[in-house]
Amino acid sequence: MKNLKENGTLKVMTYNLRNNSDVPPNSWEERKGLIQSLIHREKPDIMGTQEGLYPQVKDMEVLLPEYGWLGIGRDGGSHGEFMTIYYRKNRFEIMEFNHFWLSDTPDRIGSATWGNHCTRMATWVHLFDKKTKQAFYHVNTHLDHESERARVNGAKLIIRKTDEFQMNLPIILTGDFNTVAGTETHQTFLQEGKYIDTWADTSKRTNENLGTFNNFEDPSGGNGRIDWILHRGKITTSSVQIVDDQVNGRFPSDHFPLIANLQFSKDD
Repeated sequence: MKNLKENGTLKVMTYNLRNNSDVPPNSWEERKGLIQSLIHREKPDIMGTQEGLYPQVKDMEVLLPEYGWLGIGRDGGSHGEFMTIYYRKNRFEIMEFNHFWLSDTPDRIGSATWGNHCTRMATWVHLFDKKTKQAFYHVNTHLDHESERARVNGAKLIIRKTDEFQMNLPIILTGDFNTVAGTETHQTFLQEGKYIDTWADTSKRTNENLGTFNNFEDPSGGNGRIDWILHRGKITTSSVQIVDDQVNGRFPSDHFPLIANLQFSKDD
Protein backbone atom coordinates (compact mmCIF):
# COMPACT_ATOMS: atom_id res chain seq x y z
CA MET A 1 0.00 0.00 0.00
CA LYS A 2 1.24 3.45 -0.87
CA ASN A 3 2.20 6.00 1.74
CA LEU A 4 -1.05 7.78 2.56
CA LYS A 5 0.63 11.17 2.59
CA GLU A 6 1.44 10.79 -1.10
CA ASN A 7 -2.26 11.00 -1.85
CA GLY A 8 -3.01 14.20 0.07
CA THR A 9 -5.52 15.09 2.73
CA LEU A 10 -9.22 15.69 2.27
CA LYS A 11 -10.66 18.09 4.84
CA VAL A 12 -14.35 17.40 5.40
CA MET A 13 -16.82 19.51 7.39
CA THR A 14 -20.41 18.90 8.44
CA TYR A 15 -22.31 21.95 9.66
CA ASN A 16 -25.93 22.52 10.59
CA LEU A 17 -26.31 26.21 9.72
CA ARG A 18 -29.67 26.67 11.49
CA ASN A 19 -32.43 28.09 9.29
CA ASN A 20 -33.23 31.80 9.05
CA SER A 21 -36.19 31.92 11.46
CA ASP A 22 -34.39 33.36 14.50
CA VAL A 23 -34.56 36.95 15.69
CA PRO A 24 -31.51 39.04 16.72
CA PRO A 25 -28.96 38.41 18.05
CA ASN A 26 -29.22 34.98 16.40
CA SER A 27 -30.76 36.08 13.12
CA TRP A 28 -29.19 34.86 9.89
CA GLU A 29 -28.18 38.41 8.94
CA GLU A 30 -26.14 38.67 12.13
CA ARG A 31 -24.69 35.15 11.90
CA LYS A 32 -23.78 34.68 8.26
CA GLY A 33 -20.56 36.71 8.50
CA LEU A 34 -19.45 34.59 11.47
CA ILE A 35 -20.09 31.42 9.46
CA GLN A 36 -18.19 32.85 6.51
CA SER A 37 -15.19 33.66 8.73
CA LEU A 38 -15.22 30.20 10.29
CA ILE A 39 -15.30 28.44 6.93
CA HIS A 40 -12.63 30.68 5.42
CA ARG A 41 -10.39 29.97 8.40
CA GLU A 42 -10.92 26.20 8.42
CA LYS A 43 -10.86 25.83 4.61
CA PRO A 44 -12.73 22.53 4.18
CA ASP A 45 -12.37 20.85 0.81
CA ILE A 46 -15.91 19.50 0.91
CA MET A 47 -18.73 20.36 3.27
CA GLY A 48 -22.23 19.12 3.96
CA THR A 49 -24.63 21.62 5.52
CA GLN A 50 -28.10 21.13 6.92
CA GLU A 51 -31.15 23.35 7.46
CA GLY A 52 -30.14 26.10 5.05
CA LEU A 53 -33.09 27.59 3.18
CA TYR A 54 -32.80 28.86 -0.38
CA PRO A 55 -32.06 32.50 0.57
CA GLN A 56 -29.29 31.23 2.85
CA VAL A 57 -27.92 28.99 0.11
CA LYS A 58 -27.79 31.99 -2.22
CA ASP A 59 -26.07 34.07 0.47
CA MET A 60 -23.48 31.33 0.92
CA GLU A 61 -22.88 31.34 -2.82
CA VAL A 62 -21.81 34.98 -2.53
CA LEU A 63 -19.93 34.54 0.76
CA LEU A 64 -17.99 31.48 -0.48
CA PRO A 65 -17.19 32.11 -4.16
CA GLU A 66 -14.44 29.48 -4.16
CA TYR A 67 -17.02 26.75 -3.58
CA GLY A 68 -19.53 25.21 -5.92
CA TRP A 69 -22.66 23.73 -4.44
CA LEU A 70 -25.51 21.38 -5.24
CA GLY A 71 -28.76 20.62 -3.53
CA ILE A 72 -32.53 20.83 -3.66
CA GLY A 73 -35.13 21.90 -1.13
CA ARG A 74 -36.59 18.98 0.77
CA ASP A 75 -40.08 20.05 -0.31
CA GLY A 76 -39.00 20.32 -3.94
CA GLY A 77 -37.18 22.96 -5.99
CA SER A 78 -36.28 25.93 -3.81
CA HIS A 79 -38.81 25.01 -1.10
CA GLY A 80 -37.78 23.79 2.33
CA GLU A 81 -34.42 23.04 3.86
CA PHE A 82 -31.44 22.00 1.72
CA MET A 83 -28.89 19.28 2.41
CA THR A 84 -26.33 21.29 0.48
CA ILE A 85 -22.98 19.85 -0.55
CA TYR A 86 -20.16 22.35 -1.11
CA TYR A 87 -16.92 21.54 -2.91
CA ARG A 88 -13.83 23.47 -3.93
CA LYS A 89 -14.33 24.33 -7.58
CA ASN A 90 -10.63 24.23 -8.39
CA ARG A 91 -10.15 20.74 -6.96
CA PHE A 92 -13.22 18.65 -7.77
CA GLU A 93 -15.17 17.65 -10.83
CA ILE A 94 -18.80 16.55 -10.52
CA MET A 95 -19.39 13.20 -12.17
CA GLU A 96 -23.01 12.64 -11.08
CA PHE A 97 -25.41 13.74 -8.35
CA ASN A 98 -28.93 13.09 -7.15
CA HIS A 99 -31.26 13.18 -4.16
CA PHE A 100 -33.62 10.82 -2.38
CA TRP A 101 -36.21 11.19 0.36
CA LEU A 102 -36.10 9.20 3.58
CA SER A 103 -39.38 7.36 3.20
CA ASP A 104 -40.91 4.23 1.69
CA THR A 105 -41.08 6.19 -1.57
CA PRO A 106 -37.58 7.68 -1.79
CA ASP A 107 -38.00 8.98 -5.34
CA ARG A 108 -41.12 10.97 -4.44
CA ILE A 109 -40.24 14.56 -3.66
CA GLY A 110 -41.31 15.64 -0.19
CA SER A 111 -42.42 12.18 0.93
CA ALA A 112 -42.49 11.15 4.60
CA THR A 113 -43.98 7.80 5.66
CA TRP A 114 -42.35 6.82 8.98
CA GLY A 115 -44.26 9.05 11.39
CA ASN A 116 -41.89 12.00 11.10
CA HIS A 117 -43.54 15.39 10.83
CA CYS A 118 -40.62 16.96 8.97
CA THR A 119 -39.59 15.83 5.51
CA ARG A 120 -36.16 14.21 5.55
CA MET A 121 -33.85 13.59 2.62
CA ALA A 122 -30.30 13.04 1.42
CA THR A 123 -28.25 14.60 -1.36
CA TRP A 124 -25.29 12.78 -2.88
CA VAL A 125 -22.57 13.53 -5.38
CA HIS A 126 -19.96 11.45 -7.19
CA LEU A 127 -16.81 13.61 -7.25
CA PHE A 128 -13.44 13.28 -8.92
CA ASP A 129 -10.58 14.77 -6.88
CA LYS A 130 -8.11 16.25 -9.34
CA LYS A 131 -5.46 16.52 -6.62
CA THR A 132 -5.41 12.88 -5.58
CA LYS A 133 -6.83 11.44 -8.85
CA GLN A 134 -9.41 9.68 -6.69
CA ALA A 135 -13.14 9.39 -7.33
CA PHE A 136 -15.48 9.07 -4.36
CA TYR A 137 -19.02 9.73 -3.17
CA HIS A 138 -20.22 12.32 -0.68
CA VAL A 139 -23.66 11.87 0.89
CA ASN A 140 -25.24 14.53 3.12
CA THR A 141 -28.36 14.11 5.24
CA HIS A 142 -30.38 15.30 8.25
CA LEU A 143 -32.23 12.63 10.22
CA ASP A 144 -35.40 13.23 12.19
CA HIS A 145 -35.27 15.03 15.54
CA GLU A 146 -38.28 13.26 17.08
CA SER A 147 -38.73 9.71 15.82
CA GLU A 148 -36.16 6.98 16.47
CA ARG A 149 -38.10 4.78 14.06
CA ALA A 150 -37.67 7.38 11.33
CA ARG A 151 -33.95 7.70 12.12
CA VAL A 152 -33.33 3.95 11.99
CA ASN A 153 -35.37 3.53 8.82
CA GLY A 154 -33.52 6.49 7.33
CA ALA A 155 -30.21 4.86 8.17
CA LYS A 156 -31.30 1.59 6.55
CA LEU A 157 -32.42 3.42 3.40
CA ILE A 158 -29.16 5.36 3.15
CA ILE A 159 -27.29 2.06 3.44
CA ARG A 160 -29.41 0.49 0.67
CA LYS A 161 -28.95 3.49 -1.59
CA THR A 162 -25.21 3.74 -1.06
CA ASP A 163 -24.86 0.00 -1.63
CA GLU A 164 -25.92 0.81 -5.20
CA PHE A 165 -22.88 3.05 -5.74
CA GLN A 166 -19.79 1.80 -7.56
CA MET A 167 -18.44 -0.79 -5.16
CA ASN A 168 -14.78 0.14 -5.43
CA LEU A 169 -15.23 3.82 -4.55
CA PRO A 170 -15.02 5.33 -1.06
CA ILE A 171 -18.07 6.97 0.49
CA ILE A 172 -18.13 9.91 2.90
CA LEU A 173 -21.36 10.51 4.81
CA THR A 174 -21.99 13.80 6.61
CA GLY A 175 -24.99 14.97 8.53
CA ASP A 176 -26.96 16.02 11.55
CA PHE A 177 -28.18 12.64 12.80
CA ASN A 178 -30.06 13.98 15.84
CA THR A 179 -28.77 11.16 18.01
CA VAL A 180 -25.47 10.23 19.63
CA ALA A 181 -22.98 7.42 19.15
CA GLY A 182 -24.01 4.03 20.46
CA THR A 183 -27.71 4.38 19.68
CA GLU A 184 -29.60 2.05 17.36
CA THR A 185 -29.28 4.51 14.48
CA HIS A 186 -25.51 4.81 14.94
CA GLN A 187 -25.07 1.06 15.28
CA THR A 188 -27.16 0.48 12.15
CA PHE A 189 -24.70 2.50 10.10
CA LEU A 190 -21.69 0.76 11.65
CA GLN A 191 -22.94 -2.82 11.73
CA GLU A 192 -25.32 -3.10 8.78
CA GLY A 193 -23.73 -0.42 6.62
CA LYS A 194 -20.09 -1.15 7.47
CA TYR A 195 -19.48 2.57 7.93
CA ILE A 196 -16.73 3.83 10.21
CA ASP A 197 -17.25 6.82 12.49
CA THR A 198 -14.32 9.17 12.00
CA TRP A 199 -14.49 10.12 15.68
CA ALA A 200 -13.55 6.57 16.65
CA ASP A 201 -11.13 6.14 13.75
CA THR A 202 -8.37 8.32 15.20
CA SER A 203 -6.86 9.20 18.56
CA LYS A 204 -6.28 12.80 17.43
CA ARG A 205 -9.50 14.43 18.64
CA THR A 206 -9.86 18.12 19.45
CA ASN A 207 -12.59 19.18 21.89
CA GLU A 208 -13.54 15.57 22.49
CA ASN A 209 -15.47 16.46 25.65
CA LEU A 210 -17.88 18.72 23.76
CA GLY A 211 -21.21 17.97 22.14
CA THR A 212 -22.28 19.60 18.90
CA PHE A 213 -25.67 21.19 19.74
CA ASN A 214 -25.05 24.44 21.59
CA ASN A 215 -28.59 25.84 21.10
CA PHE A 216 -27.05 29.34 20.87
CA GLU A 217 -26.33 29.28 24.59
CA ASP A 218 -24.37 26.23 25.73
CA PRO A 219 -20.59 26.32 25.14
CA SER A 220 -20.38 22.64 26.14
CA GLY A 221 -22.36 21.67 23.05
CA GLY A 222 -25.12 19.96 24.98
CA ASN A 223 -25.58 16.26 25.50
CA GLY A 224 -23.28 14.61 23.01
CA ARG A 225 -22.12 14.59 19.42
CA ILE A 226 -25.18 14.44 17.17
CA ASP A 227 -23.33 15.59 14.05
CA TRP A 228 -21.18 12.90 12.44
CA ILE A 229 -18.80 12.23 9.59
CA LEU A 230 -18.78 8.56 8.61
CA HIS A 231 -16.84 6.82 5.87
CA ARG A 232 -16.67 3.52 4.06
CA GLY A 233 -14.01 2.12 1.75
CA LYS A 234 -10.33 2.90 1.41
CA ILE A 235 -10.14 5.96 3.65
CA THR A 236 -8.38 6.61 6.93
CA THR A 237 -8.94 9.41 9.44
CA SER A 238 -5.92 11.41 10.59
CA SER A 239 -7.73 13.82 12.95
CA VAL A 240 -11.15 15.14 13.97
CA GLN A 241 -12.27 18.36 15.62
CA ILE A 242 -15.39 19.98 17.01
CA VAL A 243 -15.04 23.70 16.21
CA ASP A 244 -16.44 25.61 19.19
CA ASP A 245 -16.42 29.18 17.89
CA GLN A 246 -17.91 32.02 19.87
CA VAL A 247 -17.42 35.66 18.94
CA ASN A 248 -18.14 38.04 21.81
CA GLY A 249 -20.41 35.39 23.28
CA ARG A 250 -22.28 34.84 20.01
CA PHE A 251 -22.50 31.47 18.29
CA PRO A 252 -22.39 31.31 14.48
CA SER A 253 -25.05 28.57 14.58
CA ASP A 254 -26.92 26.47 17.12
CA HIS A 255 -24.62 23.58 16.18
CA PHE A 256 -20.85 23.38 16.28
CA PRO A 257 -19.35 22.12 13.03
CA LEU A 258 -17.37 18.90 12.95
CA ILE A 259 -14.22 18.51 10.85
CA ALA A 260 -12.41 15.34 9.82
CA ASN A 261 -9.10 15.18 7.98
CA LEU A 262 -9.20 12.10 5.78
CA GLN A 263 -6.75 10.39 3.48
CA PHE A 264 -7.43 8.04 0.61
CA SER A 265 -5.47 4.82 0.61
CA LYS A 266 -4.68 3.01 -2.62
CA ASP A 267 -3.30 -0.40 -3.37
CA ASP A 268 0.01 -0.58 -5.16
